[in-house]
This record gives sequence, C-alpha cells and structure tokens, in this order.
Amino acid sequence: MDENCKPESLELPEKHLDFVVLGEPASVKNSRRIVSFGGRPRVIKSKKALDYAKAFALQCPQLKPLLEGDVQVEIDIWYASRRPDLCGALILDEMQGRIYANDRQVKQQLFRWHLDRENPRSRIQVRPLHTSVLGA
Repeated sequence: MDENCKPESLELPEKHLDFVVLGEPASVKNSRRIVSFGGRPRVIKSKKALDYAKAFALQCPQLKPLLEGDVQVEIDIWYASRRPDLCGALILDEMQGRIYANDRQVKQQLFRWHLDRENPRSRIQVRPLHTSVLGA
C-alpha cells in the first residue's frame, strides 16, 4: 500500500482534508444487486462495491472528532477505462463515520472524471462550508 494512503486518526488544525484512495469505485447504478433471502428479494451492494468499501476503509483517515456542520467535497476519480460513469456516491457514503457523521452534511460537491489505466484512484478533498457560502 502507498505510504500516503495509510489510514490514521487525524486532528485537522485547519479543518481541510486531502487524501488519496487507490482503486476504482463502483457507480451507483452498478453498485447494487438483487438477491433472494428467505424467498424475498433484497437489494445489496455488488461485489465490486463491497470490495471497494473494504479498500476504502483501509485507506481513509479517521477524523477525531468528525467534521461538524456542512462540508464541501471535491473528488477527482481516475478510472482504468473509459467505460464507467462518473459517480462519487459510494465515496460519500463510505466517508460517513470516518470524516463526517452523515453524508447529508455535504452541501457542495464537485466530481471530476480522469483516465489512468495503470493507477485508478480517487483524490478526495473535504472542507467545512462556511455559513456565508450558503447564504445563511
């Protein structure tokens, strides 16, 4: 694992977080599958989404305390092929309980699609969103 991707507990003096997670996230439309439990259909995460969630947990820092209030998130995703749609929803979900309490705190988001066949990854930046930006 890359030295820069080791998880750790962080205290942010400037409340700005910038980190890289190796791997390619599943898009929302491809991150779920239907299975049968007890004769009833259930929707669960796909194998790709589950694998990415595990890899993300190993590489994402754990903030103590978690960011409070509204946040803005910028995510650059480098995909291994041109096929995947740009989607950072799985990343936002996986930051819950590690960076912020709930992804409802994300009030601004910017996703950028890139291609890197050799090194798929995501660069994630999270900052508190000041109330003046929201017009409150």
